[in-house]
Amino acid sequence: MTTSSPVPRADDAESGRLRALLERAATGRDSQAWSDLWTELYHNGSLDVADPLVLHMLADMAEDDHADMAASALHLAGALLVQADQRYETRKLRHQYASEVARLLGAANRWRQVTADRNDYCYLVEAVLNLEGDIHWAQDLIWGVVSEEYELECPDPDGCASLWVILGERGFFSTAEDYALSDDVETIPLHPADPRALEGLGRRLYGLALADGHEEVARSLTYAFGEATCPECEQRFSIIGQVVACSS
Repeated sequence: MTTSSPVPRADDAESGRLRALLERAATGRDSQAWSDLWTELYHNGSLDVADPLVLHMLADMAEDDHADMAASALHLAGALLVQADQRYETRKLRHQYASEVARLLGAANRWRQVTADRNDYCYLVEAVLNLEGDIHWAQDLIWGVVSEEYELECPDPDGCASLWVILGERGFFSTAEDYALSDDVETIPLHPADPRALEGLGRRLYGLALADGHEEVARSLTYAFGEATCPECEQRFSIIGQVVACSS
């Protein structure tokens, strides 16, 4: 008598596909694997972020000596945790995999302290904040520091203007015009925070950047946690306050 092999369950097939993608990413030579992981775990959720393989294998990669692979693992892990926090309005995933999250956070802080490239450093700071999970807008904060601009709304209740806040090589100013299309635009200087007056997260990030040898990032953060002026109504407002408001 012959017996047929059991038909694989859909869950088994998905777990196998997930393992295959993670193992490809772990080679450190397959950028497409990272793209596929972002698509299937983060963007369309076709693979289960709560699968025990996910955070465990990402933690293994984060603790590897391969800097690019570690950074990719940390970036994805942090984003997945923040997304899960917001989607399910619970920190269940963090609690369920607390040991893996602790490993990831430890790796993120180790890599942060030895990373020389400005933007790579900023993305590691973002990963640290996402892995800690105390705020949900780290991506928006760091995006502005990396790209050297924020696109915000005036906080006036009537929403008088959309505006750009520029901080970096092109200067430190706000404008309601598309500065990229013309050099002749009206600009208003930003008001950086006094580093000695920074509190909370701003003080912490400024101190980390200085301690890690990223003075230029520290300077940009004083502007991100400083104030801008709306070119239309001339209202002065907190830049980070509007970053948070626009990310809600």
